[in-house]
Amino acid sequence: MTQAPRVYSTEYDAPAGGPQPGRTYRELVDGPLDGQLIEVTGWTDDEIAAGAQLITSQSAYGPGGRASYGPTFSRPDGPWVWEGDVP
Repeated sequence: MTQAPRVYSTEYDAPAGGPQPGRTYRELVDGPLDGQLIEVTGWTDDEIAAGAQLITSQSAYGPGGRASYGPTFSRPDGPWVWEGDVP
């Protein structure tokens, strides 16, 4: 059985850690959060276009560091690509 991708900021052992019906997600590609999803339900078009800097202990800056992810111009509704790590 294939496990659903984990949603960013949910606990690994959370019973509802996967995507939920009626919600909008973007897949995170490459970098420390590769394969996870970020929920963008309720985000404005501008917020989605800007992407996000997501806290992760797996960044080059260790705990509290951030991984920057954003859409590509060729696929604005597609997955978000890793842009690098920031402190």
